[in-house]
Parts: sequence; C-alpha cells; structure tokens
Amino acid sequence: MRKLVYTYDESDPEDVKLLGGKGAGLVLMYKQGLPVPPGITITTEACKLFYSNGERLPDGLMDEVREAMRWLEERTGRKFGDPRNPLLVSVRSGAPVSMPGMMDTVLNLGLNDDTLRGLIELTGNERFAYDAYRRFLQMFGSIVLGIDKKVFDDIFEEIKRERGAKYDSELSADDLKEVVRRFKEVLGDKFPQDPWKQLELAIMAVFRSWNSPRAVFYRKANNITPDVADGTAVNIVAMVFGNMGFDSGTGVLFTRDPATGENVLYGEFLPNAQGEDVVAGIRTPKSIEELKNERPDLYKQIYDMAKKLERVKKEVQDIEFTIERGKVFLLQTRNAKMTPLARVKTVVDMYEEGLVTKEEALARVKPEHIIGLLYPRLDESYLKKHGISPIAEGLNASPGAATGRVVFDADTAVEWRNRGERVILVREETRPDDVHGFYASEGILTSRGGMTSHASVVARAIGKPAVVGVEKIKIDYDKREFRVDGITVREGDVITIDGFTGKVYLGEIPTAKAELPREFFEILRMADEVRSLGVRANADTPEDAEIARRFGAEGIGLLRTERMFRRPERLSIFQQVIMARDSEERREAMNKLVPFLRNDFLEIFRVMEGLKVTVRLFDPPLHEFLPSSDELLEKLCEARMRGDSDEVSKLESLLRRVRELREANPMMGHRGVRVGVTYPEIYEAQVRAIVEAYLQLRKEGKDLQVQIMIPQVADYREIKYVKEKAIEPVFKEYGVRMPVGTMIEVVRACITADKIAKEADFFSFGTNDLTQGVFTFSRDDVENKFMHDYLEKGILDFDVFQSLDTEGVGELMRIAVEKGRAANPNLEIGICGEHGGDPKSIEFCHRIKLDYVSASAFRVPVARLAAAHAALREGSGVPNLLIFYNQASPLRNLIVSSCFGFRAISCVNPNSISSPM
Repeated sequence: MRKLVYTYDESDPEDVKLLGGKGAGLVLMYKQGLPVPPGITITTEACKLFYSNGERLPDGLMDEVREAMRWLEERTGRKFGDPRNPLLVSVRSGAPVSMPGMMDTVLNLGLNDDTLRGLIELTGNERFAYDAYRRFLQMFGSIVLGIDKKVFDDIFEEIKRERGAKYDSELSADDLKEVVRRFKEVLGDKFPQDPWKQLELAIMAVFRSWNSPRAVFYRKANNITPDVADGTAVNIVAMVFGNMGFDSGTGVLFTRDPATGENVLYGEFLPNAQGEDVVAGIRTPKSIEELKNERPDLYKQIYDMAKKLERVKKEVQDIEFTIERGKVFLLQTRNAKMTPLARVKTVVDMYEEGLVTKEEALARVKPEHIIGLLYPRLDESYLKKHGISPIAEGLNASPGAATGRVVFDADTAVEWRNRGERVILVREETRPDDVHGFYASEGILTSRGGMTSHASVVARAIGKPAVVGVEKIKIDYDKREFRVDGITVREGDVITIDGFTGKVYLGEIPTAKAELPREFFEILRMADEVRSLGVRANADTPEDAEIARRFGAEGIGLLRTERMFRRPERLSIFQQVIMARDSEERREAMNKLVPFLRNDFLEIFRVMEGLKVTVRLFDPPLHEFLPSSDELLEKLCEARMRGDSDEVSKLESLLRRVRELREANPMMGHRGVRVGVTYPEIYEAQVRAIVEAYLQLRKEGKDLQVQIMIPQVADYREIKYVKEKAIEPVFKEYGVRMPVGTMIEVVRACITADKIAKEADFFSFGTNDLTQGVFTFSRDDVENKFMHDYLEKGILDFDVFQSLDTEGVGELMRIAVEKGRAANPNLEIGICGEHGGDPKSIEFCHRIKLDYVSASAFRVPVARLAAAHAALREGSGVPNLLIFYNQASPLRNLIVSSCFGFRAISCVNPNSISSPM
C-alpha cells in the first residue's frame, strides 16, 4: 500500500505535486531550521482515493494519521486529546497550485469540554482558552457540519452588542463563555467530543472542499488542469496562538512590495489575533513598519527569516507568521503574487543582486507580465469603492482599457476624433473598410465575432483594446443606439471597455496608464541574448513600423499591401482596375496607383532602414473592394426614380461586375497568386512601386533589405509564372534584384514544398489560412458557431486559431521545412500568421528550426521573451524551469486587493512544461 501520510522528517519539499504548496513550504522551512510548528501532511494521492472511494477516507488512512500524530506529540511534548496537556492542531488544505480562499481550514481542533479545562490550566489564561474554543466551534460547525456561518456570526454580533463591545478583543472570558454556550446550543449532539472523530471529519471536509463550487469554478477560470493539480493535501499542524494577549499576534508579509517591487518588507500585523483575522477585516491591522517601531527585536527576526527564505527560494515570498508570547513562528511561505510591474522589477533586481542567473530570471517572467505592462488597466479600487458593475460582458479580444464616446461607424469615429473627442467604435462586426475607424478610436466593441474575428486581429495588431462577441448588445444603426438589459446607450454616450476581462461599463472609469520601467527593457535585452529565433513584426503603416522598431523587432515579416488600396482617392481607381475588360485598360488604371503605392513604401522602408522588410503582394478577393449587391441595387432604384440614365447605366455595369465576381467561398477562390496569374498587371504595378521606392532611398544612402512575397501559392508553376510575367520584367527594367518568396498557407504547398523551394528564396507560413484549410473551418464563423462547444466538450483542447495545432497544422509545417530545406539549403523560413505572437506556437516554431516569427507590433516584446523561453526549454542548463500560472484574483482582501499575479511551481522535466495560463 502506498504511503499517504508524511511527517516533516520524511517529506521532500521539492515534491509539491504530492505534498501541495502549503505542505512543501512548511517542510522547506522546517529543514532550513526556521521556527515552524511541527506537522504532518496527508498527500494529494489520498484526496484522489477519497473521491474514487465514493467520498470515504481510504482504508487505513486514519491508522497512518494516528501513527504520524505520535511524531507530532513527541515534538510538542503534548498529547492529542489529553485533558491535562492537550495538543491542538490546525487542519488546512494545500493544493499544488495556490488557490487562495477556495478551500477550507479548521483551527484549534482537539478542543472539547475536557481539553478546554486542560488548556486553561496549561496557559493560565481563561479568556484565551474560551476564545480558541468559540473559534473552533464556529469553524467546525460551518465547515465540517455545514451549518450556515451566518448563524454563528449573528450570535457573536448580538453578544457584542449586548456587551457594548466594538472589537472581539473587548469581550471578557465570561462573555466568551456565553458565546460558547450559545454555539453549543446550535451544534447540539452533532458536535463530537472525541478529538479523533473531530479530526476524521475535518480531514473529510477539507477533501470535500476541493470539489466545492467555488474551488471548481476557480480552477476552471484559471485553467488549473489535472496535470497541474488533481487534489488537495491536508496539513495537520500543531497550533500556535496569536490570540494569547497583546504580546501575541498574527500577520502576513511579502519580502518585497508586491505592487511596485520595491525591496522592502510589505505586510500587516494584528496583535492578539488568530488565523484569518488579518484577512477577514474584523479589525484594522497594523503595518509591518509599526511592528518595526514597537518591537524591533521581533521585526529583525522576521526580516532575517523572510530574506533567508527569499534567498533559498530565489523568489519573492508571501509569508504567514504568528507571534505567541513573544516567540515567532512561520506558518506558510509561497511565491508571492505580484503585479506585472513588481514581477519584472524584482526579477531584474534579483539578477543584478546575484540571487538568480540570467536563465532563472528569464524563466520567472512570463508573457502575461509583459502584456500587463504594455496596456493601461482599469482602476480596480475605483470600481470597488463606487460599487460599479459591468452592463455587459464579451470576449477579451485585445488587452487594455479604453474610455470614449460611442460611435457607430468608422467615418464618424474619424470625424469626432478630429474635433478632439475620444471615441469607442461600436459595430455588430467590423470589416476591412472600418480600419480607419480603428485608428481613430480608443477601442472597439462588437456584438458579434470571436478571438480571431477581424476586429480582434486588427485591434491586437495596432494595440487597441477590444471586446468582441457581446451578444447581449442589440445595435440599432438607424436610431444610433444600442440596448442591453433595459439600458439604452446612444451615440455620444460615454462607455469604458476592459480588453483584459471583456467587460463593458457605463461612463468613464479611471485607468492607470502604462509607463514602461527600465526593467522591462532589461529583461528583453536578456531574452535577446538567449534566444536563437528571430522576431519580426507584422506592420502595415509607418506608425506600426515605428512601434515595432521601438519594441525591438528585427524587421517586418509581413507588410500587407491591401490597406494601400482602400483610401477613398485610391479605391475609385482600383475599382476601375477591377472593372477593366482587358489587360491594357487594367495596366493603365494600375499605373495611376503606382505613385500612391510608392509613397507608402517610401514611408515604411525609411522607418525600417537596415532591417528586412517582407512585402506581401495583393492577397484578398477582389469583390471586397466593390460595393455590395444590396447597396448597388438601392442606388440603382434611386437613380431610376430620378431618371438619371447615365447613372443607371454606370450602376448596372458595376452590378453585373459584382455578380460576376461573386464566389461561393471567396477565401478559397479568386485571391492571392490566382489574381496575380489572371491579372499580372496588379502585381507588376505593385512591384514597380516597391522597386522605385527602394531605388529612391538607396540614392539617399539608406541601407534597405526588401523582399517580395507571393501569397496563396499551391503549385510551383504559379510562383514561376508570376515571377516571369510580373516581377522579373520590372527587375530587369530597373536593373535590380530582390529575394522573392512565398507564403506557405495552402496544404498542397506544404506537401510539395521541395518543388516550390526551387522557385523561392524564402518561405513564410501563413498559419491562419493553413489552419482554416487543414480543419476546413471558416475562421470568420467558427468562433460564434461551435468553437465554444468544441472546447467545452473537450473535442478540442484549445482554440486552434489562437495556438498552433501542432499535430495537424504543425506536422504539415514540419514536412514543408524538411522538404524545403532539402531542396534549397539557403531557404529562409518564418511564420507571419496570428500564431507568430502566441507563446505556445513560438515554442513549436523554435523546435522545428524556423528562422523567425513575425507578430503584431504590440506582441513583439512577448515574442522576444517567448523565443528565449523556447531556447531555455530546449535544455540550456536550467534544470528546474519555473512556470507561472496566471491567477488573476485578490491576493488578500485587506492587503493588496487590487493586485493580481502568478503562482510558481517547479517542473523537474523542462520538456513537460505547459504553456503559461
């Protein structure tokens, strides 16, 4: 039979999965010689057996507990259940990953009418003994027996009112005797006087709390999966008492400030208190600095022990302590949850202090920390203080907080922005034509769409907060308003959106603006020294390029050119290209666009001097640049009613062309290279504009590295044809040569990559379309239709448009890399889809030896860090790579309620580490 109960002497503090975080921390402190009350741990294995056994304790468990309790009795010199010299214990949960407040604790267990008298004789403090007893009765009654806690609270508050006491500490021993009497009336014969029965029931209660609704919800919300934590341990620890008078107390501290990262002890202390009093808000605690002034000797002891733990764990520590009659005991240590600012600062400080290596420092900073520093956040304390609740909630598509006046179309957004208004663009869903509204807006809100919808992708790319898929919002464009749950929000009304949580608020909510500290740039510099994977940016505008360069991008991996055709003065010309009936007419119209395109390229190339820029030739279906059939029909009817024959003829011609271009599945139809094959004049003009911009800047002495990328290639003959008809003639005319490559985004291209590689200087995986093709999922529809069901039912483990499907899409990528490099050893290979900014996907790209990833400008810092993590995980001398699980929840109600942070666990096998949550 496996061993289910361990004493501190028998335990391995590294075995967090078995002992739970709390148990492992206690054992660590014990083995470091720190003052820890002795205890034993029932393992997480016992919890799993408890559930597999129909919520009954495993056979033989209590025998093991009795045997281990003898060790505890020897260490304390007291005996469990002895009426003259009683040993009292706490029974506390402890999962492998911190789940603050989610599971149960029982203090002072072992008290009954007989041991109470023994406790009084032992301590000579009747008031303390009755205070301990009333606490135990209330905890046991509510946690173990399931009696509503409010029943006990009401009795206690009633007695306080009767006695005129404001605080618990003002009640006398006689007052507490009355509390105990009334509590016992509530409990009746349900309360067992046998301490061993108390212990057995308390162990079961702690196990049951693992599957309490709040704990289940917490694990689901924080993605704590069974491979991370599949049960709670139970810690049975000898009681030490902070409620024995004003020379006693209890407190919580951090070895550094968890909000700012400043290297000072931060925390609170409550005299004459026990257990949860500090976090329960019963009395206002004192700052740890006050303890320094009142009892400098105790403060020094605590400081020295805290810093020792920080050096041992190489992490900022969150420590619980109790002072019993002037003696300090440590009750818990765990890696502190901190704000992103504090996390990054403390990691860099510890590196500079020599506490951690560069590799350890990098492993402790996660992409979430970097993201958290880049974007403004809502002031959580303001929401709490004013009791503000959201009016709606959707998907947190792009991080950051934004406030502005509601507008319902992109043109209005631009108009209002130009007159100095901050605006939020609200749409049912967005289209490429709305992009100018994106740039004019503080943020974007849609009632439809998912995490990979147009609004989501563009918002992330340009660093705008976005909340999408808020289905409860009903938009009425005619009335210029939206309604939600009886609330009407009109154009011009102010709302605030939170791209971190997906919540929408009425009115203006204060935000904290992102100010990047020195440590942000230092950690990225360290990442650059470790990573081997290059990091470029997806950038379509000079503004995006400047941001990308500031964030350390090593070039542009994807410059989409379709944006260049959408400006009003160009769109009408491009519509002439689409309407043209022959090659000459098409070429003539396209040549009118060359000066516009050349100027666009000049601006971006100038920003990216010295770095590679990959320009993707025209990719989308042509019909996107024409009015819709419905819109044309409406205008046609109006023209006929006016009798405007010229306009009627023009609109009829345009309508015929729109219908000719209509496709059943345009994303798999006449787009990308297929447009280049059928209408090479479009690609020829684009290449001409690229080359002219390149040559002009070269004359100015600029160092440029430009390459041209052909999208949607499925067969090597496509790229060969386009090069011969549209690219090589321009190169020859101007006497230049640039690398020409292709996006690998078609399944056939992966399988025939060896043939394509002979015609291409580089590959860049377009994994958005490749994923769409592999799954035959419509990226635009899947989020709203069934992705949620697939994830909920476990058919998919994750959204394949957010993280790479390594088994399917990834296998095709691997084939393409192997075949492509076999045929062309000099082939450069990267990725420029949305996955290029996803940490899990970046790790896979590192494993299959891509040369670079390309991400949206605001994801470049994340990609730099994730690429370093990938290098570390491959095995560069970090035996215990730390992983942090995002658990965005209050750390302590009183201490840092507005903070959120990360829990760290050590993973012995770097290859088994999962991605950040």
